Amino acid sequence: MLTLCGFAASNYYNKVKLALLEKGVPFEEELAWVGQTDLAASPLGKVPYLKTDEGALSESTVLLEYIEAKYPAHPLLPADPFAAAKVRELLRYTELHLELVARNLYPEAFFGGKVSDAAKEKTGQQLEKNIAAFAKLAKFAPYLAGDTFTLADCGGAVHLQLVASATKIIYGRDYLAELPVRDYLKRLGERATVQKVNADRKANTELMMAAAKAKAQAKT
Repeated sequence: MLTLCGFAASNYYNKVKLALLEKGVPFEEELAWVGQTDLAASPLGKVPYLKTDEGALSESTVLLEYIEAKYPAHPLLPADPFAAAKVRELLRYTELHLELVARNLYPEAFFGGKVSDAAKEKTGQQLEKNIAAFAKLAKFAPYLAGDTFTLADCGGAVHLQLVASATKIIYGRDYLAELPVRDYLKRLGERATVQKVNADRKANTELMMAAAKAKAQAKT
């Protein structure tokens, strides 16, 4: 039995969880907040990490590759090597060139912090460049890589909404608005697996915020 460790407010945790649900792989979940992780399983203390009968694995993309190779039924990568590489390319663009860049905005967009004007300007310029490049790769036909749900969509389902929301809050406009992202996410939201992930994310986010509030009150 696989055990997915982390917390459901994390988009990277949810990317792996969605892949497991889509493939129909049995798994258990183990709540592990940042700072409370098993360092033997995830040496950097990051989530998610995966406990298997063979040992533990960390880094979300590594987990996806392991799950895909270990459980070939209901594949989320095409059999053709080039087509599979294009799926991986889309996943990398979504994570590294969109979500990771937009993450610079999250302290102010979502957590009540402050981001400097210089950082906002630099991030905005980088996102505009990277989104234009992503637009040349993404097909939205109806999925990111074409007519089949793939690992690219496991990333798209959890990352793109964050990019859209953060840019709209910080800059007053959704930087993804010129792409069919809204319709794409709406279609994904009709999948039972995505509905499950989103419901668990909402519940876990509320739990996380309540714990943070209680911690802050305890200090006063």
